[in-house]
Amino acid sequence: MAAVKGVVQHIVVMGVSGAGKSTTGEALARHLGWPFVEGDSFHPEANVAKMRDGIPLDDGDREPWLRALAAEIARNEVRGQSSVMGCSSLKRAYRDILRQGAPVVRFVHVHGSRALLESRLSHRAGHFFPAKLLDSQLATLEPLAPDEDGVVVDMALSVEDQLHQALRLLGLGG
Repeated sequence: MAAVKGVVQHIVVMGVSGAGKSTTGEALARHLGWPFVEGDSFHPEANVAKMRDGIPLDDGDREPWLRALAAEIARNEVRGQSSVMGCSSLKRAYRDILRQGAPVVRFVHVHGSRALLESRLSHRAGHFFPAKLLDSQLATLEPLAPDEDGVVVDMALSVEDQLHQALRLLGLGG
């Protein structure tokens, strides 16, 4: 779906941990002049503790978190404010929950090689997600289906190139 000028829309930057969702999402939000919502900040402490202990989240852990994120999208929608959100959105069912927040929720999947993901995770400091959980996220990941409003960008590109690629593919310039 091409962007329609003046229509409120919400872009969720998705991918496994280490893909650069926050960095790419923040750049996209800055460029568009929209607020950026960090999905990880909505995790309840029990989820954070579980991940910190190296235990993968299951659907039951993720559902309340995803509903809180859909509610945040809905809050922006009611205000007439487009937004950008960083959220793993690993399964279509998770993306379906997020889409309940507004009529136009689009996805940018930041995707790349396992080697680059492992390298990034091993050098990341101060984040609760341990590198050993990468396998569980990769096993859970369901790529965007052809009928989903979204695009894929290569995480190996510079953030600026990812930004331009996402904008072009979403029909928002670039």
